Amino acid sequence: MVAQPRPRARRRALAQAWEQVALPAQAARLDARLVFSPANLAPLAWPRNVLVMHDAAVLREPEAYSRAYRAWHAGAGIACARRALGVITVSEFSRRELIELAGLDPARLTVIPGGVDGRFSPEADPAPVAARLGLSRPYVLTIATDDPRKNLAKLSPVARALAQDGIELVWAGDRRPYFAAAAQAVGVRSLGYVDDADLPGLYAGARAFVLASRYEGFGLTCLEAMACGTPVVAADRGALPETCGDAALLVDPDDGDALTRAVVIAAGEAAARGALRAAGLRRAAGFSWERTAGLVDALLSRLAAAAAPRSAVDR
Repeated sequence: MVAQPRPRARRRALAQAWEQVALPAQAARLDARLVFSPANLAPLAWPRNVLVMHDAAVLREPEAYSRAYRAWHAGAGIACARRALGVITVSEFSRRELIELAGLDPARLTVIPGGVDGRFSPEADPAPVAARLGLSRPYVLTIATDDPRKNLAKLSPVARALAQDGIELVWAGDRRPYFAAAAQAVGVRSLGYVDDADLPGLYAGARAFVLASRYEGFGLTCLEAMACGTPVVAADRGALPETCGDAALLVDPDDGDALTRAVVIAAGEAAARGALRAAGLRRAAGFSWERTAGLVDALLSRLAAAAAPRSAVDR
C-alpha cells in the first residue's frame, strides 16, 4: 500500500481553508452574483453558490470514510447544497441519490456528465510510462483509490487467472487519509500514484481495464480507457451501467468467478476485444469536456442573471 504524499494532504487542507475563509471575502469585495465550486463543497459564509456534487457516497456508504471527513461532508457539504442556487451532478444515478439521501430540491439539481480529454486516444504512446514503471509483461489495469467502495480485494482471483496466461493485473492509485481501511488485493501489483500525464499511455498499453467498484457516481476512468481503445470490464452497480452503456462487460463486482471470466475474455479473446474496442471508442466520443463546459457555462449564466448582486440585496 502506498501512502498519500503529505504535501498533497497539506495542499488539500489549505485549499479548503481558502475556500471557506478567503473566497467569500473576495466574492464580497467583487460584489459577485454567485460562486461556482466544482468539488462537492462551497463556502458556507456565501449565500449564492452553485456547486458540483459528484455523488452521495458519504451518505450511502458512510463507513467507507473517516469520522472527520464524514462529519464535514455530510454536515457542511449537504448544508451548502440545500441552500445553493443550483447543484450540478454527473449522472442520473447521482441525481436520484442526492434527492433521496440529501433531500435536495429536484428543480435545482442539474445533470451534466463529465468528459474525456483529447489526450486519451489509441495513439497515446505506452512505451515511456511502461519503461518508467517496469511494465515489461502484458497487463490489465485498474485505477482506484484504496478504499472499501473500490472493492480491490475482489480482484485477487482475477490476478491469479491472468497470471496463468502471463498477464499482470496492475493497480494505479493510492491511499487517502480520509478513507477507512480496505481489504487488500492479493497478487495485484501496485504502481502507486501515477501522474495524470502518464495515464493515456498507461491505458493504451493495457490489454483491458477493470473497475470492480461497488459505488461510482460516474466512472470517468472507464470512459478514458474506452477512448484509448482499451476493452473495459465494469461493475453493474451505481452509475457505471449508465456511463458505460453497452460498451463494457458489466458484471456483479462481488461475484469473483463472473468478474474473472469477464476480464479474461476482455484481455484475451480477439473477437470480444475487437467488439469492445469499437463500442468503447464510439461511447467515449459522446463525452467531451467542451460539451461539459458549454452546459455548465449556460447554467451559470442563467443562474447569475437571476441572482441579485449583494449590493442590490443590501440596499
